[in-house]
Amino acid sequence: FDPVHLGHIHLARLAKNALQLDEVRFLPCRISPHKTDSRPTAGEDRSEMLRLATAGMPWAVVDDYELHQSGPSFSYETAEAIAGRFPGCRLFWIMGGDQWESLPDWRHPERLAGCVEFIVLARGESIQARDGYRLHVVQGQHPASATDIREAIFKGQTSHPWLDEQVAAWIFKKRIY
Repeated sequence: FDPVHLGHIHLARLAKNALQLDEVRFLPCRISPHKTDSRPTAGEDRSEMLRLATAGMPWAVVDDYELHQSGPSFSYETAEAIAGRFPGCRLFWIMGGDQWESLPDWRHPERLAGCVEFIVLARGESIQARDGYRLHVVQGQHPASATDIREAIFKGQTSHPWLDEQVAAWIFKKRIY
């Protein structure tokens, strides 16, 4: 969510509707274990951008849990903590097909799988089930790219079609990129 864009919201809504989820929690990470060589935008700014992007969506919850942890944000730790906070709830983890493919390389994916069911947003590709993993495939895509948005803003673009207007205003007010 650096920055959150309309693609994130669109795909979250697809997952919510496909599985009739009560809510979708947006979890900005403190430090991605896959991107330890780069510095993300401040967590407070990413959280505020999420709040602005999800305003008026009662099903969307911004959860700052990972921002208050030390070190990289590992999904299995977050899922275990959420399961402890919401005992007896059916939990899902939304991810793209590319993340599903790399999941075996994540730290303790089996522990994550023990806590959640996976919703994999496929972009037309065939998603293969894995033993011990509860999988729901939802077809959906969006052309938005956080990298492209950051680059466009860095180059002086003052708006972007993939940004919520309130998020764009926040980015320019705070001079984030």
